[in-house]
Amino acid sequence: MELISDSDDGDTSEWETDEDDGDERPPLNPPLPSASVAGPSQKVSEASSSRPDLVLHFMAMGFSEDMVVKAIEENGEGNTEAILETLLTHSAIGISPLKREQSPVDCTLSSDEDVLGDDLSDMSNFEYSSEDEEYTVECSDKDRKLSILIDMGFPADEASSAITRCGPTAPVLEIADSIHAAQLAAESALTEDDLFPSWSEDKPMASYACGSSVKNKRKYYEMKKMNERGCFLDRKKACFRQANMGDGFPSGSSIPKPMIGFSLPNQKMKPVNRMLPEAAIGPPYFYYENVALAPKGVWETISRFLYDIEPEFVDSKFFCAANRKRGYVHNLPIQNRFPLQPLPPRTVQEALPMTKKWWPTWDHRTQLNCLQTCIASAKLTERIRSALVNSEDPPPERVQRFVMNECKKWNLVWVGLHKVAPLEPDEMEMLLGFPRDHTRGGGISRTERYRSLGNSFQVDTVAYHLSVLKEMFPNGINLLSLFSGIGGAEVALNRLGIHLRNVVSVELSEINRNIIRGWWEQTNQTGNLIEIADVQHLNGDKLEQMINMFGGFDLVIGGSPCNNLAGSNRYSRDGLEGKESALFYDYFRILDLVKNIMGKSF
Repeated sequence: MELISDSDDGDTSEWETDEDDGDERPPLNPPLPSASVAGPSQKVSEASSSRPDLVLHFMAMGFSEDMVVKAIEENGEGNTEAILETLLTHSAIGISPLKREQSPVDCTLSSDEDVLGDDLSDMSNFEYSSEDEEYTVECSDKDRKLSILIDMGFPADEASSAITRCGPTAPVLEIADSIHAAQLAAESALTEDDLFPSWSEDKPMASYACGSSVKNKRKYYEMKKMNERGCFLDRKKACFRQANMGDGFPSGSSIPKPMIGFSLPNQKMKPVNRMLPEAAIGPPYFYYENVALAPKGVWETISRFLYDIEPEFVDSKFFCAANRKRGYVHNLPIQNRFPLQPLPPRTVQEALPMTKKWWPTWDHRTQLNCLQTCIASAKLTERIRSALVNSEDPPPERVQRFVMNECKKWNLVWVGLHKVAPLEPDEMEMLLGFPRDHTRGGGISRTERYRSLGNSFQVDTVAYHLSVLKEMFPNGINLLSLFSGIGGAEVALNRLGIHLRNVVSVELSEINRNIIRGWWEQTNQTGNLIEIADVQHLNGDKLEQMINMFGGFDLVIGGSPCNNLAGSNRYSRDGLEGKESALFYDYFRILDLVKNIMGKSF
């Protein structure tokens, strides 16, 4: 998975929610009613007694006989749910199954192209031939589903992203479920009756469906899916109640300035008396990290899912020579923390003393901005050099302004007279608290090193928070590391002198897994390292097996991808609905499973 810059720059954005009507939903397993079921009575009374009960049942909902018959032929008589979905879907796009066969949906989009961006607007530039037949069929199917989803009330960009995520062959309802699975931030805008209706098994389906819209059907499917994930349903109901009762993370609260967290090394601060909610108390301890300047509502949602713990927002500029604004949700003690020794440099010129000779007096930077996953081009650094060479000394204000804007944006440092350059990977490793050459070798390119480092923890910051574990686990720790990246948590614990007894590292990138494995071997770790590639493949059975093997996990740590949260992402900053950042819910899913399994076993 290719990750983008996790720069914190950019203000938070407001994200609107899609409010649905609060009509009743059909029961999960509705009984099939007879022909006398109440519905649009006129249509039922006009129906011929020779018609099958199944046809009459759906005609009672207001569907035409032709549509019903064709939908039954498509799905079979035994699958009433699929029949209903077919009817609702074709009602949404305004055609019947019969018309669909005669007039396929047009693949062109028109007004939606501007909303969807380059992914679909470029389609018109292709000249299709017989060689493109397979692509044409896929395009047509994708855009037909896109049109359906838009008519169902989904935003065009979310629908397009979900189709890409689920695949062009996925059913419309599966895609709709995918869109809604991450839209949990909207729960506070709904009433509890909307989210948790009192379905009655003895009510006929028609009494629910006559007034229901496609949006209500979509919400019904969301709740059905949540019911199948028992812990998610319970958690969402609790989130709703706390959001409306004023408990937990306060709605609309702002990120503190400066971001100093609950304490800083060697600085006297007002003591914080933190009371954890009962559900948050371990075992295990857990620690979650992500970018602080996320879209509006993201941290409220993260807090509610992680047992209503108030986030601790910290800027790494208090720990090293680079800014890195992050939020941390954890149930660790906050007293008796201590920093890693030796303390890292806090200014650029202390961290990179070779640059001091060339640093101009008009560059007043003492610290770098957030370290990113990409660097400035050689063309840019040459433009800066040319601008300075052709200017007076000192250069005019407009030149200074141009140079400083680019230096701040790309973290350029002075390496010679009139010469700036990006940070080298080993310099980034040092600033982030990793050992020298941590990401070097093993066939890893410079580009891959920058990408991996830009998405990592700042080790000194994380180690300060984890330092409380040293006295608590003198014999070592069992660690479940989710979204391990290049092993920031493992490096932090090792530098604290905490023995890594058993580490289960879950990381999708093979490059990052190689980096962790190389570090594990080079530092002569004596514990057990278990590697798992995909966090979505980590289920309850595997967790229970490992918990029984190790005797439980002491710490569950991780920072899910920030791709759809970071301020630098101007194209898919979709919050927790985004393809990558929605993996936060897997962090919660796994943590909740671990807590439940350990609660039963110990």
